[in-house]
Amino acid sequence: MDSTNLRTLTESEIQILKNNQCISSDWSKIHVKEGFIAEKIRSTRFTGKVVVGKLDGVVEFPGGIEKECGIYDAHIHNCTIGDHVFINHVKNHIANYEIGDHVVIDNIDLCVVESETSFGNGIKVEVLDETGGREVTIYNELSAHLAYMQAFYKHRVKTIQQIEKLIQDYSTGISSPIGKIGSYTKISNCKEIKNVYIGEYAEVHGASKLENGSLNSKKEAPVMIGHDAIARNFIASSGSEISEGAIVDNCFVGQGCILSSQYSAQNSLFFANCQGFHGEACSVFAGPYTVTHHKSTLLIAGMFSFCNAGSGSNQSNHMYKLGPIHHGIVERGSKTTSDSYLLWPAKIGAFTLVMGRHYKNSDTSNMPFSYLVENKDESWLAPGVNLKSVGTIRDVMKWPRRDKRTDPVKLDCVNFNLLSPFTIQKMANGIDKLKKILDISGETTEVFSYNNTKIRHDALHRGLKLYHMAIMKFIGNSIITRLNLCELDTFDQVQRCLSPDSEIGKGEWIDLSGLIAPKKEILNLLNNIESGQIESLQEIEDVFRSLHDNYYDYEWNWTFDFIKEYLKKPVNKMSIDELISIVEEWKDSVVGIDKMLYQDAKKEFRLESMTGFGIDGDEATKQQDFDIVRGKFDENAFVKEILDHIKRKTALGERVVKQLNAVAVNT
Repeated sequence: MDSTNLRTLTESEIQILKNNQCISSDWSKIHVKEGFIAEKIRSTRFTGKVVVGKLDGVVEFPGGIEKECGIYDAHIHNCTIGDHVFINHVKNHIANYEIGDHVVIDNIDLCVVESETSFGNGIKVEVLDETGGREVTIYNELSAHLAYMQAFYKHRVKTIQQIEKLIQDYSTGISSPIGKIGSYTKISNCKEIKNVYIGEYAEVHGASKLENGSLNSKKEAPVMIGHDAIARNFIASSGSEISEGAIVDNCFVGQGCILSSQYSAQNSLFFANCQGFHGEACSVFAGPYTVTHHKSTLLIAGMFSFCNAGSGSNQSNHMYKLGPIHHGIVERGSKTTSDSYLLWPAKIGAFTLVMGRHYKNSDTSNMPFSYLVENKDESWLAPGVNLKSVGTIRDVMKWPRRDKRTDPVKLDCVNFNLLSPFTIQKMANGIDKLKKILDISGETTEVFSYNNTKIRHDALHRGLKLYHMAIMKFIGNSIITRLNLCELDTFDQVQRCLSPDSEIGKGEWIDLSGLIAPKKEILNLLNNIESGQIESLQEIEDVFRSLHDNYYDYEWNWTFDFIKEYLKKPVNKMSIDELISIVEEWKDSVVGIDKMLYQDAKKEFRLESMTGFGIDGDEATKQQDFDIVRGKFDENAFVKEILDHIKRKTALGERVVKQLNAVAVNT
């Protein structure tokens, strides 16, 4: 508030306040804005230095009730209060806060800043290893990618020390003995609020206890804290929600996240669009779109992303007798079915479906898109079979539509691609490993062993076929996309178009919890942080953003090298006929996978799926009831999309072949 527009109370105003049962040990310490209306304050005690703005106007409450702005039945200590504010029925006091315009504070026990605080910034969250060692230091603008680097690059001691110093410097810079309640915030029916920063447009209703944290609310993305919520040592990012009895302790809650319905989270990180209901998280690194909805589900000491945990899913981080020191990695896109169990340490490949209970420490990271199934206490692996699952494709399609982040500034760079250098390199590794297993054990072997799992003979061969189809689909997509960026009148133009743009992107790629990027560029970033070339947290985030924004350019540079290795010839040295052959195989792969998806979707409409429909009728009634509730197979939106996709890709392939044939004629 502008101090130049302030004045002390007049004698008549002091008398009005006294008549309204107001008390102050020193009325001269109260300063007000011109237009101050003394009659709008009743039954209030003032201590310390207090500034009060204009209290005109009304506030609308649920049910269409309007109440006049003002301060009623409260104790205000050392606060600055903005214009058009409604404060009512504060049982203890509000102390050391700057309260913005149009704020509503109604029926609370306590709201206080006790001493110098950084409002949850600088807290160390002990993820993955419950006993410590992989702590992530949190701050208001933490991204999943910087958290990933903190958690998994501990061997880069100097780099981690520098990152932690930057975060501690940031935390010190925002520390203050005065809290803030941003404009248009509404706080009602709450018990204790201590050392909490509250941004504008926040909604805090019925919270039991908030202590040492930040609600980074914005007009575009309000933060919502609901009834009986308890949060200590936390940061709640814009657009997030903690409500309905959720307990959050030593946690970072990212943009668009919801923790509700008695969910319990301790020493955990939740990034963009995670959801936790009823269950429990302990020392969890929850990357974007990690979702758990069930009371019996425990996520513990693991890293997840784009993961859906079924009811009763749990993991164990006690392997021997030295305590909960083990952790696990579940790579992006995986699902756990009801009553699944994983013994840590383990590493589960991307887009894997985990079914049953697994008592051995397996590593299936080079076998993505698999089923990991328990049978008689043994873990069985079906490589690549999830590529033909309609559920996998449905998930990939729904994630972008379910992005709840409305803040124009997105903290996490989220790559939704199913096929990327990250998953393609894994599938290529999978092919190599499956071939080696076959060479060593021989074609007559019925069951193969791989990293504490078993693979059936037919599953191995099916995996080889599915991985190759997916790889050719990716290669074809990349070539066609690249050709569409260029004018293709001559063969020279085709060759130039298919040449790489730079060296950036070559080599291994990694998934930094949502950001898919070349490993070499991440190592360069780590080196630049360690050497001091990068001097701020914003510079680090700018590098992440640049890698994300330039993903497709770097992807092509990687794909160029991959094609040379996988197809044994550089793509810019291929003849027109060879390029046409790739496009034709791409078309066969796309259509082949789509047909598998079509058949998988058809299972949802089989006769056994109609059990329980038409409960009091005959077979015709059952069919009619099913059609009304589920719809007809050929009218299903996803089924229609599959069929349309086949038509679109077939037409695209034919157009590209025609275009390449025209180049051949011109040449």
